[in-house]
Amino acid sequence: MSQPLEVACDESGAEGEKLVGGNSSVFAHASVLMDRDTAAACVAELRERAPTPATEYRAGHVLRDKHRAALLWLLGPGGPVLGHVRVFLTDKTFYIVGKVAGLLQDDHTPRIGLDPRARAAAVTLYREGPRAFGPGLWAAFLDSFNYLLRAKNGHGITISVADAYLLVQEMRAAGGPAGEVMRALWRARDRVEEFRERLLADPYVFPALDPLIPAIAAAVTSWGDGRGPVVVVHDRQTTLTDERIDQMRRILGGRMAGLRLINSELDERLQVADVLAGVARRAAAHELDGRPDRELTELLRPYVDPASIWAGEHGPFA
Repeated sequence: MSQPLEVACDESGAEGEKLVGGNSSVFAHASVLMDRDTAAACVAELRERAPTPATEYRAGHVLRDKHRAALLWLLGPGGPVLGHVRVFLTDKTFYIVGKVAGLLQDDHTPRIGLDPRARAAAVTLYREGPRAFGPGLWAAFLDSFNYLLRAKNGHGITISVADAYLLVQEMRAAGGPAGEVMRALWRARDRVEEFRERLLADPYVFPALDPLIPAIAAAVTSWGDGRGPVVVVHDRQTTLTDERIDQMRRILGGRMAGLRLINSELDERLQVADVLAGVARRAAAHELDGRPDRELTELLRPYVDPASIWAGEHGPFA
């Protein structure tokens, strides 16, 4: 039997299950299929082109304006990473909206990522919500449902379904497609109550709201498709507890042969992943803000996983 494929991963923009009101609007997760010698040579070349005294090479080093040429070399068709790295991008706001839309399904079942049947409702709410409800009410809705659907609420903040539905009650009076989605959410209150009760009873009944979970699943699926099971080597993350790893292995049905957490200083493959994740996250955030870097997004397009969690029909950088 052949050995499982080993894929090295790192992220940028991680804030756990906090999806709104954080430091970054985008979560990026890079997966690298590359042997350690090749990765070491790649990092060594980066150090020549974009020097830093730091012992661990990271995205911030190559994102400095003075190192623009090194960044373009890295991502370009003649660079060392094309075809060896994939980046899964998550628009955090669209992710929470998609999770809410998923609760509208009569047969809502636990899944990693978003329910594809709910995509149309999610896109409608994401695009129309700020205008239909006003920025203040829209922000309050996102924040309340983020806390409602997450397994662990930080800073002692708790919210009940009744609290969240005070907002839904107000928002369902709005006209247009966004108002229709809110009225459907109002009718789905029993389903939301059931979800919250099961989540409080056992946080591992449902996959975590943390976008890291679907990103790892996407890396396993995309690299392992047709090649067999995948072992993930990941930079250390507190989210990746033994219980969560076991849960992912069960849901992925044997496609993930294992997951090891290591220090990224010890493996240049993880440093390559950090660089690509950080570069893609910043470019995607600028895209959402309406300040796209056209040269950079054009180079990044071949790296982006088309299954990324994004409202656009053709994904990020389309």
